[in-house]
Amino acid sequence: MIVLPRRMVSRLTLIGALAGAALTAGCGQTDVMSSLGLEPPVPNAFMVTTQQPLVIPPNLNNIPPPQPGVPRPQDVSPELRAEETLVPQIALSGTAGPDSAGQRALVAAAGPPPPANLDQELEQQAEKDRPGQGVMSWLLFWQTTPPPGIVVDPAREERRLQEDAALGRPPTYGQTPIIQPKTQSLL
Repeated sequence: MIVLPRRMVSRLTLIGALAGAALTAGCGQTDVMSSLGLEPPVPNAFMVTTQQPLVIPPNLNNIPPPQPGVPRPQDVSPELRAEETLVPQIALSGTAGPDSAGQRALVAAAGPPPPANLDQELEQQAEKDRPGQGVMSWLLFWQTTPPPGIVVDPAREERRLQEDAALGRPPTYGQTPIIQPKTQSLL
């Protein structure tokens, strides 16, 4: 049995702990610098918004006193702004009252509303158009399927039509030359 001095054992323990910490820090999805706190966190680019410009009121005597912590009345939340971008009816129908004549004309010009089961119809169509996916489909159907139909050889077809015209035969006489698809082998 090997007996090590106490000082050497403590050094080996410290080195082993540091090596273990360094190895486990590299196992995460972030790099070592950010996991050790040496790199500042990056802000979410989608949550960065601009503030509305300050508005000078027409009468400076009627300015309400400041209220810390209360959101500014001209600010719109990023969530509401994104929802207005995706669903314009939300922006058109404000909470201030009924829709104006211009808003109604704009909505009428946009066309009829979509059917209630539009999501189901789109999902069914996407399911029909979606090829088989997965590992087995990839292994079994690794070759691309040729496009449907027969491809005509244009040079040979032109020669055939010229010969038929020179001999006085109709263009439907004879066989139409086609391009034979190449057979693909496994190797």
